[in-house]
Amino acid sequence: MRVRNVIVALVAILTLMSAGYAFQRRSFFEEDEANIPLPPDASEKTEYTFARLRYPSFRGGAQYWSSRGNWTVDYPKADRQFVQGVRRLSRIHTKSVEQVVDLQTDDLFNYPWIYVVEPGHWDLPDDQAAKLREYLLRGGFLMTDDFHGTFEWDIFTASMSRVFPDRPIVDIDNKDAVFHVLYDLDERFQVPGIIMFYTGRTYEYDGVEGKWRGIYDDKGRLMVAVCHNMDLGDAWEWADHPQYPEKYASLAYRVGINYIIYAMTH
Repeated sequence: MRVRNVIVALVAILTLMSAGYAFQRRSFFEEDEANIPLPPDASEKTEYTFARLRYPSFRGGAQYWSSRGNWTVDYPKADRQFVQGVRRLSRIHTKSVEQVVDLQTDDLFNYPWIYVVEPGHWDLPDDQAAKLREYLLRGGFLMTDDFHGTFEWDIFTASMSRVFPDRPIVDIDNKDAVFHVLYDLDERFQVPGIIMFYTGRTYEYDGVEGKWRGIYDDKGRLMVAVCHNMDLGDAWEWADHPQYPEKYASLAYRVGINYIIYAMTH
């Protein structure tokens, strides 16, 4: 119990730090992510919808849900700017707005690809871990993004081990189809968040090197794409800002589109 209390306390500290980073982000770019109008074609029926996972950040005796918790980081601007790129750069008939899904209903089975941000703060209870396992084994694809360093990795894997206690997280080989299904992504590099404007570094905490990792099913299909020590969501969100470097935004879009096409074809 003492170890559990320490973990909860550290998660709370990281949550406050993340809130501070979010405040700095709004101050620096002077833009409110929550006040983005719906596109005029938001109700259009399409073949693909960007799905974002809503999750409890930690339990501490009860599940903690928040309308603006860690799962909402970069939401909804990152989602909507990214899908505009999917529309321009592929033939996927893509909806212009995102869909929030969670692990308490079967609605997630309607979406072949789900994005989760800041899983270094999640804490999936056993029933939700089981639902995510079922989703992935039935053909779903999960992309995790924007978590950094050793401690957030440990929080991430604590929940992921409840999803797949018997499946390892491994480095994705450069030859894997996920890196070549549309764009050839042999030359990948760490995609930083805008925190680099405050720190002068492309990494956060001790997450110096970007890691491209994953979990595979028994047939060799990639089910979980783990972007560790990176922040592709920031790259999508601020791709239109002149102070965010184009090389990072371009790679973030190519990676995301490859993951979507892989999820819909494998």
